[in-house]
Amino acid sequence: MAIRIHIFLLFLLLPSTSATAFHFEDFNVEETIAATELKPIKEADTLQQSEEEEAPRLWKLKLHHRDKITALHNTFTLQDHRSRFNSRMRRDARRVASLVRRTATRSNSYKDDDNNNDAFGFGSNVVSGTEEGSGEYFVRIGLGSPPTYQYVVVDSGSDIVWVQCQPCSQCYNQSDPLFNPATSTSFSGVACTSAVCDRLENAGCNQGRCRYEVSYGDGSYTKGTLALETLTFGKTLVRNTAIGCGHWNQGMFVGAAGLLGLGGGPMSFVGQLGGQTGGAFGYCLVSRGSTGSSGSLEFGREAMPVGAAWVPLIHNPLFPSFYYIGLSGLGVGGSKLNISEEVFQINDLGEGGVVMDTGTAVTRLPSSAYKAFRDAFVAETTNLPRAPAVSIFDTCYDLNGFVMVRVPTVSFYFSGGPFLTLPARNFMIPADDVGTFCFAFAASPSGLSIIGNIQQEGIQISLDGANGFVGFGPNVC
Repeated sequence: MAIRIHIFLLFLLLPSTSATAFHFEDFNVEETIAATELKPIKEADTLQQSEEEEAPRLWKLKLHHRDKITALHNTFTLQDHRSRFNSRMRRDARRVASLVRRTATRSNSYKDDDNNNDAFGFGSNVVSGTEEGSGEYFVRIGLGSPPTYQYVVVDSGSDIVWVQCQPCSQCYNQSDPLFNPATSTSFSGVACTSAVCDRLENAGCNQGRCRYEVSYGDGSYTKGTLALETLTFGKTLVRNTAIGCGHWNQGMFVGAAGLLGLGGGPMSFVGQLGGQTGGAFGYCLVSRGSTGSSGSLEFGREAMPVGAAWVPLIHNPLFPSFYYIGLSGLGVGGSKLNISEEVFQINDLGEGGVVMDTGTAVTRLPSSAYKAFRDAFVAETTNLPRAPAVSIFDTCYDLNGFVMVRVPTVSFYFSGGPFLTLPARNFMIPADDVGTFCFAFAASPSGLSIIGNIQQEGIQISLDGANGFVGFGPNVC
């Protein structure tokens, strides 16, 4: 009882200059800890039933988190939350290292890993995805004619669509049977002389067929032939989609058959759709621990909501695959911090800037910005008991026994004026199931900032590539 009384008095003990209801919010510790228990989705919720019931012209898919898919198929499942948390942070570190390498200047031997070797809309549900840094969320789509359904990773930082294919010389384990092109009447190999093959930065040729190769920063890769194939989203057929048919694949992709690249390049799925969807798509990443619900991925101008806060996308000609946005500052407790906006800008060499990425979990900030941000948060949480550092996090709290606490608000300020205040669950994340919580931000190993999927969870996000804007809200998942 004494502990609970202490919780309710916590707000009164905070400095009076900052203690306003607007600048602080209640954070339900007990509920968040309970949500760390893994509750896999049911098989019936993942497959075609829900997809095929969609309206014929609606391209909308369910998004699922990696943990639920792996639990469903008993693949690489780590039962306790601490183990899953540590594994996720290791994947995240590899992902960030890969992005940093990819956004090195061309003078430093830059190589685009993913390019190596009014319209109607449609969509799907989103689930969380790969073990080795190529994404955390999955969708289920149909491949070929007749369609065979497969889980693929959603990756906003990649520019190619690929799946593992038979015959497979080297393949990792996936939850569904390997795709067999021989059973599809719509499968067609791409010739080396094709304009489609020319779009690959480092295309190869073998017996007249275009070959592709994608290498990820952690050592994972996929190699094979480029082909045109029909993809099925609900009742929508997307014909002649260029996909990589991988015959040599390596990596821990946690049951996924491959990857659905949603980057800004011409070979990504969004780039290939072009005018069919007006260059627009939207997604909502379901919050951790949600039961009976999934996120969503929707293509088309119908995915652009009325009332969103729109922020310009920034084009970086050296790295057109990534979605850069203008971040002007950070806020804690309702106050914008004294951080120079230049810290978040792209320099003359194309370095730095702020990338939105579905495959990175934790938001990374340049060291100077992160330290100011963290110190401001710590100054407003002096009444919360601290805990030792965990993994990549240097700011953690021991909330064992607490039911509810009040924490300062955390905000992103964007160029042009809009700002986004995050819900507490998007920056206070459980490192275990006994009450250790960490401030879910980390310093970047370079000048590149990355807004990760933990900070994006539960927020409706819309990308209008044709007009150059990203929208936040107005609804939640």
